[in-house]
Amino acid sequence: MSATQVSIVLTFTHEDQAWIRRNDVRVPRFWDGHATQPLCGDVLRIGGRQFEITARVWENNAQGPVLRLYLSSGHADSDTNFQSLA
Repeated sequence: MSATQVSIVLTFTHEDQAWIRRNDVRVPRFWDGHATQPLCGDVLRIGGRQFEITARVWENNAQGPVLRLYLSSGHADSDTNFQSLA
């Protein structure tokens, strides 16, 4: 019996999708060639931003099984408090 290749799809927030397009960020195919699938709580660094896997959804299409990963927002609030400067 041959092993079925699982396609892993990263799902970003709309804001992060726009940021990726605007900045021409390359999203690596992290799991190509690995037998271990990612888990909720795993963290990815992409283009200097950090994303946490918040949910996993298994799907099946004509090409085979798909693992869709939903990622947290990579937007980081500024750690500078401008109110203190007023």
